[in-house]
Amino acid sequence: MSTSRHVPGTIYGIGTDITECVRIAQMIDKHGELFLTRVYTQQEIAYCSARKAATQHYAGRWAAKEAALKAIGTGWSRGIHWTDIEVVNAVGGKPNIVIGGQAREICLQRGIGELLISISHCRNYAVAFVTALYS
Repeated sequence: MSTSRHVPGTIYGIGTDITECVRIAQMIDKHGELFLTRVYTQQEIAYCSARKAATQHYAGRWAAKEAALKAIGTGWSRGIHWTDIEVVNAVGGKPNIVIGGQAREICLQRGIGELLISISHCRNYAVAFVTALYS
């Protein structure tokens, strides 16, 4: 496919990630607030911390951020920060990705207009799948 012309709504890339919930729990126990504010936005921290199974929700958002960067095709490079990718829930619980900072600039440069996300978690694992669409 030519890089100069894309049909809006077609797929740019996909990404998936699976994370062990215990790994995120250990990072929170070891590094506390420093870890949380480096990786998550204040809105994500408020959302996850208010949940009974907070660790599972933090792990889901970790997986979502990793999956989003795979879908965009950058990984953790080009000046992207963890908080450039934020998972927010719509009324009813549907997760959405909000892109900011350098990640937003890269998406604009590449013609990416939307990131679709699915997150799932259980006691031990959290998984996320992201589809990046052309605008």
